[in-house]
Amino acid sequence: MGIFSFFSREKKEVLDQGLSKTKESVFGKIARAIAGKSEIDDEVLDNLEEVLVTSDVGVETTLKIIDRVQKRAARDKFMNTTELNKLLKDEIAQLLMENNTADGDSFDIPAEAGKPYVIMVVGVNGVGKTTTIGKLAHQFKKAGKKVYLGAADTFRAAAVEQLVEWGHRADVPVIKQGMGSDPASVAFDTLSSAVANDADVVIIDTAGRLHNKVGLMNELTKIKNVMKKVVPTAPNDVMLVLDGSTGQNAFEQAKQFTKATEVTSLAITKLDGTAKGGVVIGISDQFKIPVKYIGLGEGIDHLQIFNREEFVDSLFG
Repeated sequence: MGIFSFFSREKKEVLDQGLSKTKESVFGKIARAIAGKSEIDDEVLDNLEEVLVTSDVGVETTLKIIDRVQKRAARDKFMNTTELNKLLKDEIAQLLMENNTADGDSFDIPAEAGKPYVIMVVGVNGVGKTTTIGKLAHQFKKAGKKVYLGAADTFRAAAVEQLVEWGHRADVPVIKQGMGSDPASVAFDTLSSAVANDADVVIIDTAGRLHNKVGLMNELTKIKNVMKKVVPTAPNDVMLVLDGSTGQNAFEQAKQFTKATEVTSLAITKLDGTAKGGVVIGISDQFKIPVKYIGLGEGIDHLQIFNREEFVDSLFG
């Protein structure tokens, strides 16, 4: 029990530290918004709306939160500004739960999914896609899973090299071909090797280009179709990686990728270096796609399973 509580405490410390810039920014703005006020009135709600919008929560999601806060304040007649943080925490946690963002606590794969469990990772260059794949491979390996990586981003030599380096760090095999090879062929080879070697998890990296939606759609569809020839259920998860530090630009990337392909989960990176952590709330709400992982630093262990209760507690605790 002592060991588990240590790791839980260590995870919480990484989360608190990673969200510290967002927390300081949000709390500072809220403090100014309610200065001198003893009750939650229209002025406080207007100021709170501005705080959330400027914290990259997004306009539509902000309006939902304000409406919830307003109704709670009206229902609980003696609600005052000192209770505002708890109220916000409750309502945002509830919003995340409604958006299918569940609380996770371990790096595992659904028991009913079969083997291998195939994750296809998408996202533009520079968001931390390959790094996230490497960290995820490390966590699955630590959990006792046999992991294979596929370097299907064949348009950039640096992308393949980076994935190979992460494969070394995580101590998992990386299947690759030459520069400019057909990405679908790489995916086929990766799944074939994984099946032959009884792997548990396969993670496929894809090209981080938004050259045009039709081209992207065709490329990702071809990769999916080729993978199904080896593993009929593949991909089990299409994970979109977004850079949390880009704020509203992350919304636009999510919009483009969800138009180009079915996205089933999100990983939001680089939250440790930004005050824009509110983007996690807005993206989850607007796209109704569960946030599965969050990146909180450069270290190989700094990828965490997203837990809405812990996230909101760190932000508003």
